[in-house]
Amino acid sequence: MADAVTLFTAIGLSEQKAKETLKNEALTSALKDAIAQAQVVNGATGVDKAMGTMLYSMVSRLKDTKRLTFLADHIARHKICTELQLAAALEFVKNHPQDPINQAEFENVCGVGVVITPEQIEEAVEVVINKHKELLLKERYRYNMGLLMGESRAALKWADGKIIKNEVDVQVLHLLGAKTEADLEKKTKPQKAKTSESEAKAKKEEVAVNGEVQSEGKSLMEQLRGEALKFHKTGENYKTEGYVVTPNTMDLLKKHMEITGGQIRTRFPPEPNGILHIGHAKAINFNFGYAKANDGICFLRYDDTNPEKEEEKYFTAIKDMVGWLGYEPYQITHASDNFQRLYDLAVDLVRRGHAYVCHQRGEELKGHNAPPSPWRERPMEESLVLFQRMKTGLFAEGEATLRMKMVMEDGKMDPVAYRIKYTPHHRTGDAWCIYPTYDYTHCLCDSIENITHSLCTKEFQARRSSYFWLCNALDVYCPVQWEYGRLNLTYTVVSKRKIIKLVETGVVRDWDDPRLFTLTALRRRGFPSVAINNFCARVGVTVAQVTMEPHLLEACVRDVLNDTAPRAMAVLEPLKVTITNRSADLKSDVQVPNFPADEAKGSHVVPFTNIVFIEQSDFREVMEKGYKRLTPDQPVGLRHAGYVITVQKVIKDAQGKVVELEVSCCVSTEAKEKPKAFIHWVSQPLKCEVRLYERLFLHKNPEDPSEVPGGFLSDINPHSMEVIDSALVDRSVAGAKVLDRFQFERMGYFSLDPDSTADKLVFNRTVTLKEDPGKI
Repeated sequence: MADAVTLFTAIGLSEQKAKETLKNEALTSALKDAIAQAQVVNGATGVDKAMGTMLYSMVSRLKDTKRLTFLADHIARHKICTELQLAAALEFVKNHPQDPINQAEFENVCGVGVVITPEQIEEAVEVVINKHKELLLKERYRYNMGLLMGESRAALKWADGKIIKNEVDVQVLHLLGAKTEADLEKKTKPQKAKTSESEAKAKKEEVAVNGEVQSEGKSLMEQLRGEALKFHKTGENYKTEGYVVTPNTMDLLKKHMEITGGQIRTRFPPEPNGILHIGHAKAINFNFGYAKANDGICFLRYDDTNPEKEEEKYFTAIKDMVGWLGYEPYQITHASDNFQRLYDLAVDLVRRGHAYVCHQRGEELKGHNAPPSPWRERPMEESLVLFQRMKTGLFAEGEATLRMKMVMEDGKMDPVAYRIKYTPHHRTGDAWCIYPTYDYTHCLCDSIENITHSLCTKEFQARRSSYFWLCNALDVYCPVQWEYGRLNLTYTVVSKRKIIKLVETGVVRDWDDPRLFTLTALRRRGFPSVAINNFCARVGVTVAQVTMEPHLLEACVRDVLNDTAPRAMAVLEPLKVTITNRSADLKSDVQVPNFPADEAKGSHVVPFTNIVFIEQSDFREVMEKGYKRLTPDQPVGLRHAGYVITVQKVIKDAQGKVVELEVSCCVSTEAKEKPKAFIHWVSQPLKCEVRLYERLFLHKNPEDPSEVPGGFLSDINPHSMEVIDSALVDRSVAGAKVLDRFQFERMGYFSLDPDSTADKLVFNRTVTLKEDPGKI
């Protein structure tokens, strides 16, 4: 170690930096090789600190070590002397992974041999100064000198930046003279013009424009389009960090480009063993949206390799949810479409010496410190025979597996490629008793479908190396796996196992219970699909994992429903009101706008008779300070009707509860004074059931033992659903279809539930009109 420290400090590294470098074996080895190459050119003592710094910078950034000698030689021969040249050299070798390197092209791109004279620097800076002379004289030293530097450097690509800066400073001083006191005064920032409330709201709100969701001025499609995510361009897979280049890589990429025509291809690959949840909405938007934004295509591929847990209802529900969010798959495929091809590739993997049949039991393979397999070096011929026996059903379940000879990024050794399961498959029946695993299937199906960008959540990052390894081990086209952060929500669970537990224990009715955050549940509750897409846009397409509060999703829902849900009037806790000065035979029609803020969107008619119903909470027998609704001493107006009612008599039952009011009414224009409030009402209404929902769990993180020691089932909110079976709603909703949405004035947004019948409508409260700061 002491010798290495001495070697590294001799080329310019500090002792601390040298010791840190020694902790990284790969970096240490590369740096020693680079120094050795430089010493071959310049002798044992010919590596000075400037060269040593350049060598260290090169090896610490170089991804393909086979280029190390080539680059070290150029540095040693003083052909690459500046950081700018080194950056160009590294980029060139990254983009040219195959031998031989075109020496002349390389040196031209890296500015090798280019000499910039002081006269050239002086002339270039003078041109830039003259271009900006008028503004420079006006603003003097307040002018942005960075612009001068930027333009000068652009004109003198390989010149030393320090020399350019000195020349800029000299010429500016010559033009303006020394700084004055006025130059040294701080520049006051101009005050921003105040934005009106309506303008601010317009900027903040997210709306759909031509099918694209706008998020703070930037649509989801804009976020996903082009270079926004810094993904590789089609056919340039090899430029991605960590991508392994083999002798056949470029030929395989060429064939891939011939098949795809350079078109972006993504896929959404859910397991058909459960219902999609809010986190999948981000995955759907990411995969389908990225393809759509870049004129590409996206496959819906069912990862159906686990027949024990797959059911037809899940296949159907997944397809429905993708369509509901507004996306159309280019093609619907199944991993099972490729079972024979995957098996043939597994046989090839064994023949190549990269896989073997193992007899360790499942419990022995769990965790990351499983003992090495004693069968790892089993002869290839023997593994081929045993793998064929696995296929023909000569082993019991768990008695044998096919494992791949590789180490994953998280340290797990030899992941399983095939296991035995004597369970009929949803699509292939009893044709197979061995099934491939995710680690084996996923990258190969991506390869078969010529996927360009395999987008998945961050927990699969540990599988990226195995993804690349398997494609390269089989010498097939290798796509690029990119990871993004999961979308999580507080006050919920999305695990299939835990949702099944909630269903089995009767906490919720099924996967589409409106208190859950599965996509089917959100649709049933009345959440518009565009609001969910808006939410995904608001979260953004960054790779960071995010945990959001439900009220942020609900805000997106309100934004959409405010513009799309027609108004109606409903009374959840009815109080009968008889208008004594209006004939029982008299019935008139009241015109109610569907959207009061935009009457051009139409209206509907509700009847008005001498008997109406109001909310019990809209009447108080005893006046209280600040209460603006109906009391014996305070009249109120009836919304849309044009009448003001005044209490004449309060009727109570035997228990003293108010059951009816007798009132008189007058036209609002004839009232002595304008009422302090206008309340909603219904007349000749329909009886309906209304379900009011709150959060299913009491704590933000019901799965966190530190928050909920008793487990998520102990954290159920006993008031998560309230059923009102005798609510009243105006007749304008009589023709509503299942999932139609309305704003019940002053009450919230509601959606017609599938439980509705011809005799009784059932409404789910989607969200309240405003966020309740007092929510649990």
